[in-house]
Amino acid sequence: MQWQTCVLLLCVTAILADDEWREVKTAQGPVRGRKHPTEDIYTFYNIPYATAPVGVDRYKAPLPPPVWLEPYDAVNKNIICPQVHLPMFETSTNLLVQQENCLIANVYVPKTNKKNLSVAVYVHGGGFVVGWGEMLKYTQFMKTKDVIVVTFNYRVGVHGFLCLGSEIAPGNAGMKDQVALLRWVQKNIASFGGNPDDVTILGYSAGSASVDLLMLSKSTEGLFHKVVPESGGSLAAFSIQSDPIEIAKTYAKILNFTDVDDITALTEFYTTTPLDVLTSTSAVFGRPESTFLFAPCVERDIGVEMFLSESPRKILSEGNYKKLPVLYGFADLEGLMHFQYFEDWKNKMNEKFSDFLPADLKFKSEEEREEVATKIKQFYFGEKPVSEETILGCINYFSDVLFTNAMLWATKLQVEAGNNQIYLYEYSFVEESTPIVPHTNVRGANHCDQSIAVADGTNFGQPDESKATPEFLKMKRIMREIWHNFIKTGNPVPEGSSLPAWPAAGVDRSPHMSLGQKIELRGVLLKERSRFWEDIYQRYYREPVPPSTPPHTSRIEL
Repeated sequence: MQWQTCVLLLCVTAILADDEWREVKTAQGPVRGRKHPTEDIYTFYNIPYATAPVGVDRYKAPLPPPVWLEPYDAVNKNIICPQVHLPMFETSTNLLVQQENCLIANVYVPKTNKKNLSVAVYVHGGGFVVGWGEMLKYTQFMKTKDVIVVTFNYRVGVHGFLCLGSEIAPGNAGMKDQVALLRWVQKNIASFGGNPDDVTILGYSAGSASVDLLMLSKSTEGLFHKVVPESGGSLAAFSIQSDPIEIAKTYAKILNFTDVDDITALTEFYTTTPLDVLTSTSAVFGRPESTFLFAPCVERDIGVEMFLSESPRKILSEGNYKKLPVLYGFADLEGLMHFQYFEDWKNKMNEKFSDFLPADLKFKSEEEREEVATKIKQFYFGEKPVSEETILGCINYFSDVLFTNAMLWATKLQVEAGNNQIYLYEYSFVEESTPIVPHTNVRGANHCDQSIAVADGTNFGQPDESKATPEFLKMKRIMREIWHNFIKTGNPVPEGSSLPAWPAAGVDRSPHMSLGQKIELRGVLLKERSRFWEDIYQRYYREPVPPSTPPHTSRIEL
């Protein structure tokens, strides 16, 4: 009897062990994922999808990933790429580990025997200067058990986006990381039960701008099939470097390097200075020209694969990209992201508003610049100064120059180019507990609040979903249903849904779905504001340029 009991216990233990871990064969070798502690899914963390080159080659395209023979335990090691340290994202129980070789993927797989599951690849935000794959999590979104979620790191800041147009720093290393991840998904996701022919790329903030750019790059054709940009577009000033060499010089000066006009010396500075020094300044934040300095760039052709060889505006205008279904939108008060600077900026905006024009505008003279600045200031503030009384004008201004104008402009260009699958929305859901905008009686949705609604409730200080109000839980269910519909069908409200019918947008950026206390279809989105900026950008847009041809700097001997 005792012998039989022992055998039974051994069998039960073996079954539990099998249930606890799942092994998958990838092109690199076997990978072991673990059952999630609370959800009916398996998690595969920290899988190297590529290798980040180091040393003098640190700004180049990623290299192939490592291979192995023994099973690789894919557990979370909290690895992130080198970046500015932001204590707000770190807790004593979740210490983040910065390392140069940081290109890892995390794969969330529902516990099911079904194959050919849809695949959702999420690109993290952070202004292209901070962030990592696990900033937001999507375990609750996976309750339907028919979607695999992939998150990942890519190089950020100077590490990912120094763009000198040389062999040492050709540009767009961070975007080439994203392409490498998508190629890894194509090669490996079937082993996890996913369908490589049913991949949706999604992203929030800079991740939103990223997926918008990925859609335009020749290097990504065939790697994904639907696109969901959440608050960020390829035409925004923060999404593309207008002049990469000038930006490299500006950043070097911030770090007290002065010999910036010697391109060889500048290159040596960036290749020999340790990354922890290069990422030691927070001067990339709070910039009045609506950039974070480093971002994707138009590359100079030096004979290697390019991510972006022409400006996004030109690619969109010429229609020279593959048209895919796009779920496109933003929150109603995106500019709240910059509210933290209001006290410091309000007097400066009154003294010289032209300092706060976005970096992607150019003028023939200083006089013309001031004239346009006055016109824009009057549009948002009338004859009143920037003050507590006109704070909503300030929020709307930064909403538009950072996010809404770029996305609405791209919508128009895409429809004109023949894409009849653009589904446009504005997210405005708030609760009674949502703080009123100071000095007003208005509540509104902040930057990427729609992304928070789709993701797990514990992200970014949000209360656990068990503590959320019934109203917010209902909204989260609706948002997840819309996103799930789109991932599965390419339509946010397919036939048979209980939600209002949602036609694709036309060239006038109508209709759009209002995602607020009510879910209702409306007409032209931000009609007056989008037309105002359309006129400004038709007259004064600064087309981004590739780096100028530098002297021979193919290799720095250390």
